[in-house]
Amino acid sequence: MGKNKLKITPLADRVLVEPAEAETKTASGIIIPDNAKEKPQRGVVVAVGKGKKDEPMTVKEGDTVLYGKYAGTEITIDGKEYLIMRESDIFAIL
Repeated sequence: MGKNKLKITPLADRVLVEPAEAETKTASGIIIPDNAKEKPQRGVVVAVGKGKKDEPMTVKEGDTVLYGKYAGTEITIDGKEYLIMRESDIFAIL
C-alpha cells in the first residue's frame, strides 16, 4: 500500500475513496443548486483491499473514479471525510 499514509486498510473488495468537491458552478458561471449537482459522484481512490479469492481488484490507489450518489459509507479519519465502498459500487475509472 505504498503511498497510503492513513492507518486504515480496506478488507477484501472494499475501497477507500476521497470524494472530490461537488461542482457548484458550470463553466459559464451558472450556480448549480445543491439538489441538482452533478451525479454520479467523483473521487480519488486512497486505499484498496486485496480483493477476493476469485476477483482481483481493478482499481488502484490514485485512480479517479465515478460512483453512485448513495454509494459507500462515510467515515472520518484525522478530521477528513472519506467513503468506504465495495469495488462493485464504482461505475468507472476516469
